[in-house]
Amino acid sequence: MAGERPLLALVGPTASGKTEAGIVIAEHLGAELVSVDSMLVYRGMDVGTAKPGPAERARVPHHLLDVVDAEEPFSVARYQRLAREAIEGIEGRGRRVMLVGGSGLYFRAAVDDLEFPGTDPEARGELEAQAAVLGPERLHERLAGLDPVAAARIEPSNVRRTVRALEVAAMTGRPMSSDAEAWERYPAERVRAAGVDVPRADLARRIEARVRAMVEAGFADEVRILLDRGLLGWLTASQAIGYAEFARHLEGELSLEEAVAQTVKRTRELARRQMVWFRRDPRIRWFDADEDGAAAIVDELTEYLQGD
Repeated sequence: MAGERPLLALVGPTASGKTEAGIVIAEHLGAELVSVDSMLVYRGMDVGTAKPGPAERARVPHHLLDVVDAEEPFSVARYQRLAREAIEGIEGRGRRVMLVGGSGLYFRAAVDDLEFPGTDPEARGELEAQAAVLGPERLHERLAGLDPVAAARIEPSNVRRTVRALEVAAMTGRPMSSDAEAWERYPAERVRAAGVDVPRADLARRIEARVRAMVEAGFADEVRILLDRGLLGWLTASQAIGYAEFARHLEGELSLEEAVAQTVKRTRELARRQMVWFRRDPRIRWFDADEDGAAAIVDELTEYLQGD
């Protein structure tokens, strides 16, 4: 997959400033960016995912943004295929590859030879039916008993990922997390990765500021369009943090401040899970940031990723 030069990567929690810093670094290094984010693949989900806009994309080529419509199923296995194609194309043009994002499994799928089991429609259908009857939390409790590592990385309300983890366990007879645990199986030289570490209190303030900026940028209008098109009823896209909360706001179930508060809370929980995942990867060198995020340490990040 990779050429002689290692893949470059900038990872870390949501709202840590990776996107803008990644663009600056890529400009300096002559790299093209490959998104490592499970939600940026969806068209029409821009404000709520802090997707790079036209001006940012004009500065540096971006890959794996706006791949599918919001109602279209999208899996990590499909992401892996597309990421490998993008990486091969970038390297074929003599450019550097720089992965940027916060989705740990997508990062592993892009840089490592993970194998993803297929699907069992009958088993999946049964699990989805159980989730509808018992509720997502009960299904998540079952997963915690079978695969506590995977359960710790999945939000209890995320039916799709919980069902998938249980499906894989049923198909393979082993926990879905077992492959992801074997870090030593993957050569360290395959990727040169920098991680942005923002103190919890500073990151919390950045997250709240981002959510309020989303409101100012018209997030409610974006959610209304998706609701009118019937797209938020589709399970995968509706798991995106903020979309469900603002849909409830538009339907009169939550006030604006309640929707903001719940979105901030879930985003902070996501950031915690992201750091738990990335901290396990010994290939990532961490760089301390403050409330200014990655922008304040872009020179350090560039120097490290540039290497020799």
